[in-house]
Amino acid sequence: MIEDEQFYAWLDGELDAEAAAAVAARVAADPALTKLAEQQRALNSTLRNAFDPVASSPVPEHLLAAARSKATVVDFGKAREKRAARFGLPQWAAIAATLVVGVVTGTMLQGGSTSPVETSNGRLVAAAALGKALDVQLASAAQNGLVRVGLTFRDESGAICRSFTDDGSSGLACQDRGQWQIRGLFAAPEGGQGDYRMAAGADPALAALIDSTIAGDPFDANQERAAKDRGWR
Repeated sequence: MIEDEQFYAWLDGELDAEAAAAVAARVAADPALTKLAEQQRALNSTLRNAFDPVASSPVPEHLLAAARSKATVVDFGKAREKRAARFGLPQWAAIAATLVVGVVTGTMLQGGSTSPVETSNGRLVAAAALGKALDVQLASAAQNGLVRVGLTFRDESGAICRSFTDDGSSGLACQDRGQWQIRGLFAAPEGGQGDYRMAAGADPALAALIDSTIAGDPFDANQERAAKDRGWR
């Protein structure tokens, strides 16, 4: 039996020649593993096509400074007042370069009914427990599951977006053609796995992404409930 860590190390080309040959032989002899390997290679190709162009862009110094900061709360109103203009394509590319693409590997994308994200028409979308949480959970209500939903708001196109966190990651997803498209996915910072309800939690990278995406103010409890009743439209 191949352990997950060894399997994904093989896919990533991190094993030495002898170990890689041994894993390759086991995969070739197991139809289920062969199928999983094919799915992972296709998914990795999709991710590379999506993120390689922006991963090569330099990260702005103000984002690097934010990532090093110990601040845990972002005042979105004041941040918007300081901006002379909304972020354009170059700035968005730089923010996208800060996404921890490595989070979107391993068990998160193994496929099947429990994977929290999957690909759909070349897009990365929420699935399983994450998709359900974004569909039904209200940030204004008590949340007891592993997935916790934070801010709900509209972006400049009018699409509804929601931030989320679980025990190992945090991110932002926005409605697109009836699915929650992942706009950003980050490894949860140490000590940053608490309530994201007030202002994106302790992750400055997520806070920066939200601040570059949000148009207007976050929904209050009544607006959030009404948006849910409308199917997040």
